[in-house]
Amino acid sequence: QAQVVESGGGLVQAGGSLRLSCLSSPVMFGLNTMGWYRQAPGKQREAVASITWGGRTNYADSAKGRFIISRDNAKNTIYLQMNSLKPEDTAVYYCNSAPSGANWGQGTQVTVSS
Repeated sequence: QAQVVESGGGLVQAGGSLRLSCLSSPVMFGLNTMGWYRQAPGKQREAVASITWGGRTNYADSAKGRFIISRDNAKNTIYLQMNSLKPEDTAVYYCNSAPSGANWGQGTQVTVSS
């Protein structure tokens, strides 16, 4: 059973921005490192960014300088601010613990048009 609900995706033009949100169950959120992942059509799911309970962040090379991950521990929520979006960012975006657990949410679709 999924323990997260992702939201905030949509259709945006290249160069635009989106802010994704992920509400997690307290059990998953806890003191865990949380992460954003994405899966583009025909490709494997890949890690995008992660954040520890204390706020230390890590980014995939493709996200560095453009995406910002943050978390609100009081709300069991993590965010992904995505700027300067590119068509290659088009994917379904998911959140999970990092390393990821077995159960995934529905994800939120991000489509970037050129």
